[in-house]
This record gives sequence, C-alpha cells and structure tokens, in this order.
Amino acid sequence: MISLNRIFVFLLTMPLGVYAQFAPGAGQAGSTAIYKDSTVFKAWATTCLVKRGFINIEDTTLTYTQGDSTSNHAFYGSAAAALGAPGGALDVVSLGGGGSATLGFVHPITNGEGPDFAVFENGFPAQTAPFGDYLELAFVEVSTDGQHFVRFPSVSLTQDSVQVGSFGQLDPKKIHNLAGKYVMNYGTPFDLEDLADSSNLNIDSINFVRVVDVVGDLHKAFARYDSQGHKINDPWPSPYWSGGFDLDAVGVIHQREDVTGISSFRQPNEIFRVYPNPASYSLNIKTLKTTSNCSLDIDLLSFNGKVLISESRVQLPVQLNVSGFPSGIYLLKISDGKNMQLKKVVIRH
Repeated sequence: MISLNRIFVFLLTMPLGVYAQFAPGAGQAGSTAIYKDSTVFKAWATTCLVKRGFINIEDTTLTYTQGDSTSNHAFYGSAAAALGAPGGALDVVSLGGGGSATLGFVHPITNGEGPDFAVFENGFPAQTAPFGDYLELAFVEVSTDGQHFVRFPSVSLTQDSVQVGSFGQLDPKKIHNLAGKYVMNYGTPFDLEDLADSSNLNIDSINFVRVVDVVGDLHKAFARYDSQGHKINDPWPSPYWSGGFDLDAVGVIHQREDVTGISSFRQPNEIFRVYPNPASYSLNIKTLKTTSNCSLDIDLLSFNGKVLISESRVQLPVQLNVSGFPSGIYLLKISDGKNMQLKKVVIRH
C-alpha cells in the first residue's frame, strides 16, 4: 500500500503542466475576466503602432485577397480599431503571425491593488464539443521609456503534441498571462506586480503596452514558448486577411493622473511631421520623405474615436483648421496609401 505521505511527495515533484489549472472562462466561478463596461476602467489606449505578421509564417509567399487588396501579411482592420473602448467582433486590428501592436496612453499606467490593465480580443465560445472557446493568444509586454520592453511571464498548459487546427478550441483554465484568454467583450487582466523585479522598468510609470501574436505553430522552426519552456499551441494556420491575434482594446485600471504619459513617440520609419503640437488654430502636416509629390487621407478623431475631420486625397502641404474644437487631446490619422501614421495631438486655446 502506498502511504499518503508518498502520494503528497509525488504530487509535489510532478511537472507543473500535469495538474496545474488557472482561472476558468468568462462567466464561470473564479474567472478573472473583466467585462468591457466595468467601472474599474479609467481610460483606454490613445495611440497604436501596428507591425503586421504573415498570414502563414511557414510559407511567406502565400497571399490572401479581399476586395482590391492582396497581401502575404494580415491586413484586416486599422490601428485606430484598437483605440478607445472595445468595439465588438469586427472592430479589431488583426496582427498576423508574430505581428505586434504597441499602444500608448494619456497617463502612465501604475501598479495598484490587483490587475492594472486588461487586453481585449474577439474570441468566442465554441458551439461544438468539447465546448471550449475559440481563442487566439498573444504575449503582453510593457515599457516605461518605449525602448526597453519586459514581457509578462506566461504559461500555456495546452497539449503540444497535436496542432490546434484553424478553428480549434482552447481551455482558458490552461492559460495564464496571455492576452486572448477570454472571449469577446471580456478583458484579460495583467498585474504589474508580476514585473516588480524587472530591470529598466518602473512599474509605477508604464507608458507603453505591446501585444505580440504567439503564432501558435508547433513546428520547431516557428514555435513560440511560454516562460516555462512550453510550446504555445493555439489555432493555426489562419491564412486570412484577419489572421493572428485580433486586438480590440486595452483598458487601464490604475493610472497616474498627476502625470501626462509619453503616449506618442517618434517611430523609426516616421514619414510625416505634425506641428505645432499643442496647436491653437491650425495643424500643419509635411512629409519627412525626400519627395512631397503625394496625396494624403487625413482623419482627426476625438479621444473616444469620433471622426471630426475627414479629408481624402489632399495635397501637401496640409493645414487643418482646429480653432473650432475645444481644448483637449485628439488623434490624427494620416495615410498616403502605403503608410499609415497615428499621432496624438493637443488642442489648447
């Protein structure tokens, strides 16, 4: 007969993945999912820079056509879809395999009691056995200065011997600290206390959140791993214009309202300059490229995403009259058909 003490010792020495379970899906007892309309949210992301990944990382020549667009990268949605509160299943930006989105905020996120922010995706409950959830996952990283990013320690206990198919199901109880753990309209929470001992990071002043698609491919040449060395298995391939993690929103729970964050930073490939900023009467736009022979599509949006000015195919140089808008923070989206830039602008009278 095996003694109870031996059983206890055996359980203590078993690999974590054999028995560990995490919080269950949204709506179940013990879930950590946060509904989009919760009063805990004090703010939402105001800037977003997207770097798209391939629709099929194993075959980067594979393309997908939707309407007049064809690409070997995901191209559904725009960076603006990730700004403000969650907008629903179709109001998202698809990152593609290994793609990323870097988001900024008006005020820095700070470390408070419990979770400090939450990431929203557009997953949905499965309608067939074994009745898990259709989830697409992503790593989450944060930065104080926009240069040094630290990744949350994630755990994926989903089996890694059989690939989860394109429309396969995952069990949220086997997922920890990966965005997309919860279905649409429910945010996955992140607690900055998890990163308290990290270098080059002030957890009381987080200005950027980066969301990075996990790919989900089990092939050893393309697999991504959690903090414990497990391969991360999620629906793959998803060779569509909407492939990869579909970012809906990032909601802030704890923020430093006494400080204005570095919520807009110059991108290495930035091609447009907007000035003056702050502005009282007009915003000027010029190109940083050697040629100015191009036309632009320009949208000025309010903090909650409402379009206030929309101009199509305007020629440089551009001057927007903003004298009629109240003082506050706005978003300016600029596109020349090939490049898109999103800038935070301040109107101050």
